[in-house]
Amino acid sequence: MRKKWIASVVALCIVFALDQSIKWCFLLQGYEAGDMIYHTDVISLLLVFNKGVAFSMFAFLGEWLKILQILLLVGIFVYLWKHQELIAEYSIPIGIIFGAGLSNILDRFIHDGVVDYIFWHYKFEFAIFNFADVMIDLGVVLILYLAFLRKDKSVS
Repeated sequence: MRKKWIASVVALCIVFALDQSIKWCFLLQGYEAGDMIYHTDVISLLLVFNKGVAFSMFAFLGEWLKILQILLLVGIFVYLWKHQELIAEYSIPIGIIFGAGLSNILDRFIHDGVVDYIFWHYKFEFAIFNFADVMIDLGVVLILYLAFLRKDKSVS
């Protein structure tokens, strides 16, 4: 079990470090909110500070959003601590999700909003997001995939 926790923490640290490094690459170059850094017909790099969550929802919560997100992560951590079998089964994706979530929460404290920069606009305009958001999606997909494999093995 200890190896699974270590794997989870390593995944967390890698995702956290990569996400923060990418964000600081933009910020240390002197870009400001609203700056178009790169543009193509499909995707652009546009720096924004998202005060809400996905699609800027709940931005009206202001400082409370930070507290709610921290409580959510703490609650999930406590749940996982009590259900160690979930860490054994999903250690890497859980680490990925926590690393990404912690990185976005850190942004709220340092920059007063999450640093977003990827703007997909091919055929439709999608929300502006960041590497951590992609990693959260990847972590969820991995959990679903592993759960499907596990269920498939138990049926055979």
